[in-house]
Amino acid sequence: MHTKILVVDDEADVQPLFIQRFRKEIKNGEFDFAFALSGEEALGYLDEHHSEVILILSDINMPGMTGIELLSRIRQSYEKPPPVVMMITAYGDDENRHQAMEKGANEFLTKPLDFTLLKEKLNTFIHD
Repeated sequence: MHTKILVVDDEADVQPLFIQRFRKEIKNGEFDFAFALSGEEALGYLDEHHSEVILILSDINMPGMTGIELLSRIRQSYEKPPPVVMMITAYGDDENRHQAMEKGANEFLTKPLDFTLLKEKLNTFIHD
């Protein structure tokens, strides 16, 4: 069974990077990625596909809706089943971390992403 992962980041180069780094897992049918360039786009995607999305990786600093605001909206709107939400930011400061965890983030990662660590964390959340 494949795991649907929604990646939310305003940087356009994130999509090809994830597809390259997860090429084997995508080919094997383990992961299926969807991408949104904003919090608003992510909510639109979730409105249509929320039962498919198991895990969300969201940047914190984005124009318009921030990742923290997106996290709050997800936690208010999608209780069953609640998706796992991992926040990703270039700013690993305590304030962002505290806010993310307070709003219900399952994990907090910093950029540049360590893809080996990310894969370990994904497997932990998916196989629990």
